[in-house]
Amino acid sequence: MAVAESMGLSRQWVGAAFLIASIVLYTGIGVYCRTTDAQEYYVAGRRVPAVYNGMATAADWMSAASFISLAGGLYLQGFGGTETQPGGLAYVLGWTGGFCLVALLVAPYLRRCEIYTVPDYFAMRYSSPWPRRIAALAAVLVSFTYVVAQIYGVGLITTRLTGVRFEIGILLGLSGVLVCSFLGGMRAVTWTQVAQYIIILLAFLVPVSWLAYKQLGNPLAPLVFGQQIKKITAREQEVLKNPAEMEVLRLYVEQAKEFERKLADVPGALAIERAAANENLRNLKQARADTVAIFQAGRDLANLPKDVGAARERWTKAMQDRLERAKPLGGMPPMAQAFAGNPDGDAKERATFDTSRRNVLALMFCLMVGTMGLPHLLTRFYTTPTVAESRSSVAWSLFFIAILYVSAPALAVLVKYEILTNLVGKNFDSLPAWIAQWARLDSSLLSVQDVNGDGILQLGELKMGADIIMLATPELAGLPYVVSGLVAAGGLAAALSTADGLLLTIGNALARDIYFKEWAPSASSGRLVILSKFVLLTVAMVAAYVAAQKPGEILFLVATAFSLAGAAFVPAMVLGIFSKHTNSIGAIAGMLSGLGVTIYYMASQVVSLRAMWGATMPAHLWFDIQPISAGVFGIPCGFAVTWIVSHLASRRRTP
Repeated sequence: MAVAESMGLSRQWVGAAFLIASIVLYTGIGVYCRTTDAQEYYVAGRRVPAVYNGMATAADWMSAASFISLAGGLYLQGFGGTETQPGGLAYVLGWTGGFCLVALLVAPYLRRCEIYTVPDYFAMRYSSPWPRRIAALAAVLVSFTYVVAQIYGVGLITTRLTGVRFEIGILLGLSGVLVCSFLGGMRAVTWTQVAQYIIILLAFLVPVSWLAYKQLGNPLAPLVFGQQIKKITAREQEVLKNPAEMEVLRLYVEQAKEFERKLADVPGALAIERAAANENLRNLKQARADTVAIFQAGRDLANLPKDVGAARERWTKAMQDRLERAKPLGGMPPMAQAFAGNPDGDAKERATFDTSRRNVLALMFCLMVGTMGLPHLLTRFYTTPTVAESRSSVAWSLFFIAILYVSAPALAVLVKYEILTNLVGKNFDSLPAWIAQWARLDSSLLSVQDVNGDGILQLGELKMGADIIMLATPELAGLPYVVSGLVAAGGLAAALSTADGLLLTIGNALARDIYFKEWAPSASSGRLVILSKFVLLTVAMVAAYVAAQKPGEILFLVATAFSLAGAAFVPAMVLGIFSKHTNSIGAIAGMLSGLGVTIYYMASQVVSLRAMWGATMPAHLWFDIQPISAGVFGIPCGFAVTWIVSHLASRRRTP
């Protein structure tokens, strides 16, 4: 492809070639591994060697969040984060640390049970059917939240590769998922994920190594990227003292105050804006102005909020966005900062330091414990031939994941150096074309605006989402477009590999754990497999629709799934394994209470929901913990309630 590009092949054809080749490869594996046998479909015949299961697990694990958003989170939040953001390093440590818990506390014991799904464990361990029912519904909730993030990533990548609309891009990428999951179940998914891991690894290491060689003359990025941190710190100090940057921050504060004034009287402000837009359109028509100006005035009128609730939601988000962007360095912490605040500073700085550190630890806890509860991940350890190999496959998974994870911080540092030295300070007229292309795709991913009107790009005028950092790295570094195609293929592989397992988990939970166990226990295994396939297809279409609404950043959606998984499954599962006193009443109470607390805390902090209730500011945070780490309350609650209720119920039954 590099040779073809050098001979004049257009970027559109390069991107299309990578997309088509990827989907054809995955489709071919799916067709070759097609099956209707229940054991092959659900657990790949329990004969996947530990090394290959480790590769498949790594691909299943390194979703769009790891490939697309992890480096972006490190870029935006730094290593230790801010007062309101936990920091990118928490994801690296939390996600990898969780595998140690899986190996010690869960995987071998579940493999020994000879079961097919996570709800099967609850059915086997507890006498009441309700723990299984709750587990099946929770598996659907967790996996659906997770898969929406993956399909959103699929849409971003395929749209960028082919130039088609975002919704069409989702369907194009999803076709590769459906063929593998639909035809071959876990058998096809396993071997597809092995191939996808190889693509993910190459797609991540090539650009980061190339960028490290370009900047430092050494392609071993994890070993040399620390040299750039000192240079970044010096450049950050220059930006902080720049008068133009300070003017941009002042203007953002003024814009935030304007939105605050509107929120004080939403109906009145909306009526004034609508009247002004109508008057402007009428004046342009009377003056027989240019058609483009009239069209734009009509479009501005149509884009106004439809009602008071929509206006309150939009203006609340806009005010908070301006306040965030009014912070120094575009709201990003200094790259070398461990935590926000200062442990040796005044009372406010010490409080900020404690809050920042608390959020990092809370997120690490949620990610580590949540790893033990992810249904699509645990199912992977049912596919090994023996219990010993299930342990070995966890170790192999950690090894394969670590190869990529040690490079993610390096990529974040190298990209930040590139932006601070080669992008910030340039004239708007000379900005590279990829900025306008990404901005047109989605303004929440990338936007630039000459706020102070000086024609020079300041750091505060550049807004980049976490989901764009990795995908835009080749263009940012001036690498050949074929590298962009490779990166996109890697991101597609990461999103599709996880989506495969998640859709399979949802289909199995609805068809096998709910329909089969509740309504058709005498159904044949062939009928059950066919039903699982069609449920999977239906869920995929629903998830594609939700993803097309762009519900949030990939990293946030994935972390949300971890909190939900930890609260729903881990207390009743771990206590069920290690405590014979745990009973079904305790499991039911623990699962419902843990999940309920987690969902309540998350929902109470959602801006759109609070705007619907008439509130303009977020609810009070418990111990200043951000909602992304809601599981830090739900998981201990689940353990405590499960243990207490189980012991109380046991005493009541004892004569």
